Amino acid sequence: MLDLAIRGGTIVDGSGSPARRGDVGIRDGRIAAVGRLDEPAARVIDAGGLLVTPGWVDVHTHYDGQVTWDALLTPSCWHGVTTVVMGNCGVGFAPVRPGSHDYLIKLMEGVEDIPGTALAEGIDWSWESFPEYLDAIERKAHALDVGAQVPHGALRFYVMGERGADHTQAPSDREIEEMGRLVREALRAGALGFSTSRTKNHRTSDGRYTPSLTAGEAELVGISHAVGQSGRGVFEVVSDFVGGEGEWALFRRMVETSGRPMSISLAQSDASPEGWRRALASLDDANAQGLPMKAQVATRAIGVLLGYEATLNPFASHPSYQQVAGLPLADRVARLRDPELRRRVLAERPAPALAFLVAQFDRIFVLGDPPDYEPPADASIAAEAARRGVRPEALAYDLLLEDGGRALLYRPLLNYSGYSLDAVREMLLHEHTVPGLGDAGAHCGLICDGSFPTYLLGYWGRARTRGERLPLEWLVKSQTADTAALVGLCDRGRIAPSLKADLNLIELDQLGLRHPEIVHDLPAGGKRLVQRATGYRATIQSGEVTFEDGEPTGALPGRLVRGPQAAV
Repeated sequence: MLDLAIRGGTIVDGSGSPARRGDVGIRDGRIAAVGRLDEPAARVIDAGGLLVTPGWVDVHTHYDGQVTWDALLTPSCWHGVTTVVMGNCGVGFAPVRPGSHDYLIKLMEGVEDIPGTALAEGIDWSWESFPEYLDAIERKAHALDVGAQVPHGALRFYVMGERGADHTQAPSDREIEEMGRLVREALRAGALGFSTSRTKNHRTSDGRYTPSLTAGEAELVGISHAVGQSGRGVFEVVSDFVGGEGEWALFRRMVETSGRPMSISLAQSDASPEGWRRALASLDDANAQGLPMKAQVATRAIGVLLGYEATLNPFASHPSYQQVAGLPLADRVARLRDPELRRRVLAERPAPALAFLVAQFDRIFVLGDPPDYEPPADASIAAEAARRGVRPEALAYDLLLEDGGRALLYRPLLNYSGYSLDAVREMLLHEHTVPGLGDAGAHCGLICDGSFPTYLLGYWGRARTRGERLPLEWLVKSQTADTAALVGLCDRGRIAPSLKADLNLIELDQLGLRHPEIVHDLPAGGKRLVQRATGYRATIQSGEVTFEDGEPTGALPGRLVRGPQAAV
C-alpha cells in the first residue's frame, strides 16, 4: 500500500517535459510511481485543478543562525521551498573558537542585516568545529531539508585569529594548509561546499570589510586544492569583479585546481548596465574550456523596502526625524503628523552616504498591495509628485504615514536599470545560470526577497504583463532540478520513481505574493520583514504533508543533508 496518493493533478515534473495529467504515489518518503495509480493508499489527495511540482530548492539562503532555533525556517516554508542551502557569501558560525562568537555575530549582522541581539540570544553555540555544527543542526527537527557550506570568513578568523578579520593580512603557508585541512574535514562530514566574498558591500556591523575581500591566489587556490582532494563540494562566490579578467582568471584557477563546480552571484548594476553580459560571456568561455561555472541570478530586481518601521526611510538621517526615531511606531507616527515637525524634517537633507539609496525619487515607488515589482518609470514617487505639483520628499513623507506608518516604498537597486525586468529575463534564460540570491533568513529590516521562488513561477509564468513571460515547465525545472544539481543534490528536484517525495500542490491562478510586513518574532524581540504567499494548497516533504493552505501541519520531516546525494 502507498503511504500517499496524489490523484488527478497536472504534473510538471522538473525535467522540462510538457505538463501532463496524472497521479503520484509515495511510499517511505520516496516517489513510488507516476502516472495512473491502481494501488490503494493510506491517504489520498485530490489534486484536480492543481499543479503538482517538485519542491523548490533554494541554494542561496542565510539560515545559519535561525536554523538553530526555528523548526519551520520561515519564510521559505511559506513559499514551497523544501530544501535550503545556507553558508553563502563567506559568512556563518562555524568553525568558531570559544569566546570568539562576537566577531562572527558582527560579521553576519553587518553583511546580512540580521540583528546581532537576536543572534546572540538565539544561538546556543554548542559547537566549535564545522562537523560539530552539522551535528547540532542534525539534532533538531525541521520542516525543510537543510544543507550547509563552509564560510570563508569564519574559517579565516578561526585559523588566523584577529589577523584573519583583517582582509589585508595574508595567511602563512601553514595557515593556508590548516584552512584546507578544515575544509576537507567539513566536506567529508557533509558540508555541501565552500563560500567566499570579494565585495566591498560586505562589512561587519562596526564597519570592517569582510575578511575574505582581498584573499590572494595562494590562499584561495590552496583551499581549492583541498576541496579537490575531498572529491566533493562546490564553490559559491560573490565579487565586485574590480579585478576584471584577473578576477575571472583566479576563479577559473580555483575550478581547474579543484575540479569542482562554482557558482557566482550576478546582477545588473546601474553603474555598468551591460556588465552582466560580459560576465555571461566569461562563463561561456569557461564552460567551453570544460570548467563547470554558473551564475546565480535573481528572479526580479534586488531592492530595499523603505518605511518608518523598516531599517531605513528617506528621512532616517534627518536630525529632526532622529529626535523621534526611538519612539514606538504609533507614537512616532503621531508626532510625524504634526505640521511643524513635518516642516522641519522636509527642510533637511539626507546624509550624503544615504542619498543615492533613499532620495533618488525617480527610482522609488509605492510597493502596492499586491506588490508590484516591475513598476514603470511614470509610477515613481518623482513622477507622481510632479503630477500633483508637490515635492517628492513631501509625497514620500505622507505616503509612509499610511496604514499607521506601516506603508512601504520600494527602491530597486540592481536589475532595474531600464525600468523593466527584461534583463532579468535574459539572465534567467542563459544556459549557465540558475535562480538564486533570495537571501532568505537575512536582510531583516531592508530586503524581503526570500519570496523569489514564488515570484519566479507566479510572475514569470502567469502574471507578467509588461513583457514576455517564460514557459511554465522551464520555470519549474530551473527552481528544482537545476538548482538541486548545482549543489550536487541529484536525489530531488524531479517527480520520478525513487526520488525524494518533496512536492508542491499549487493553484496557479491564485499563486502570488502578499504585501511584506514587519514582525517582531526573532529572539530578543528582534524585528524582520516577512512575506507570505497565496496559491500553495499543500507542500510535501519526504512524503509528509508539512503545509496546507500556507499553515503548518506540525510535521517536521526535514533533515540535515550531508554531502552530495545521488539519484537512487
